[in-house]
Amino acid sequence: MRDFYTNTYNPDVLSCLANLSNDEVFTPPEIVNKMLDMLPQEMFRDKSVTFLDPACKSGVFLREIAKRLLVGLENEIPDLQERIDHIFHKQLFGIAITEMTSLLSRRSVYCSKYPNSKYSIAKFDGAEGNIRFKKIKHAWRGEKCAFCGASKSAYDRDDTLETHAYDFIHTTKPEEIFKMKFDVIIGNPPYQLRDGGAKASASPIYQKFIQKAKKLNPHFLTMIIPARWFSGGRGLDEFRKEMLNDDRIRYIVDYPDAGECFPGIDLSGGACYFLWDRDNCGDCEVISIIEGKYSNMVRPLLENGLDIFIRHNEAISILKKASIALKVSFSQLVSSQKPFGLRTYEKGKNQTFNGAVKMYGSTGISFVNRDAALNKTDFGFAINLYILKFKFLFLHNYK
Repeated sequence: MRDFYTNTYNPDVLSCLANLSNDEVFTPPEIVNKMLDMLPQEMFRDKSVTFLDPACKSGVFLREIAKRLLVGLENEIPDLQERIDHIFHKQLFGIAITEMTSLLSRRSVYCSKYPNSKYSIAKFDGAEGNIRFKKIKHAWRGEKCAFCGASKSAYDRDDTLETHAYDFIHTTKPEEIFKMKFDVIIGNPPYQLRDGGAKASASPIYQKFIQKAKKLNPHFLTMIIPARWFSGGRGLDEFRKEMLNDDRIRYIVDYPDAGECFPGIDLSGGACYFLWDRDNCGDCEVISIIEGKYSNMVRPLLENGLDIFIRHNEAISILKKASIALKVSFSQLVSSQKPFGLRTYEKGKNQTFNGAVKMYGSTGISFVNRDAALNKTDFGFAINLYILKFKFLFLHNYK
């Protein structure tokens, strides 16, 4: 990458950071810029536009926005230092998820972990600048946090440890954190928290950041999150319904293999990022990236008569042909929550056994018991659907 100010080449340290965990993943700069490309680019030539990252980890979102603003505002604010001061004081804001990431983010954005020091490129009176971190406690209601659902047994900790009570979602009035409104909210929120269940089970938390961000009513909202919400379950059903029925979601970029956007990360169900545009409604451009190959289609998130999201664009035409032939909707054939009688996160055995059926999932091939697990009605309809699919493909290609 090119240096922050100059035209000299320097390797980007933020593309080399090891992730905190599979739940708190650093976003590669390349992905950040693809997300920024979805926004109207004239925003980076407007000195009044404000940006918020409510889940700062490395500071990469604010840093990449700053780079675009430095170029875009050059004609309006010719003096470099004046332009830098305006951007960092008036346009860029962040909320860090831990004390450590607050220091890392400030170092990435201000070139100093203390923006009131002589090393900071934009001087602030306080040591936080516009990247805030406030250590707060969970609001326990019985054994769970009333805001995020965290388990008291797991997160009621000594003050010397991180509480993972994230400032942005542990408030009923997020607009009061900076006492201002934002045009763009962007980020990569934490993915889950332990919920006190057996074997360190965890509940998703990323949806709470999105829901809270919408309450701030920005012009644009874009976040990169696990794609498990496509199928719901595990506390995501209401969020899934809300997202799939929201025609302000104008782009979804889907990585069924999360390793293609987060190298080295095994994220079950893949990852996706989206653009929510407050003032523009319509169909969504769904872009699927599989082994580096792109497939895109502008379509509604829910096809007529369906309550499930069809992840692969290529399946839309097959679905429509099969539905016409059967004269029933696809949702009458296969359950959205338990297709073939199996939970969407079902994990079978590694080895085959008597009476086993081979199951293909996001984590590989496993085996499940036909008699115990499969709903024969769903299974039978699905077989007929696949027969029809191949008939239509044959007739279409050879008529």
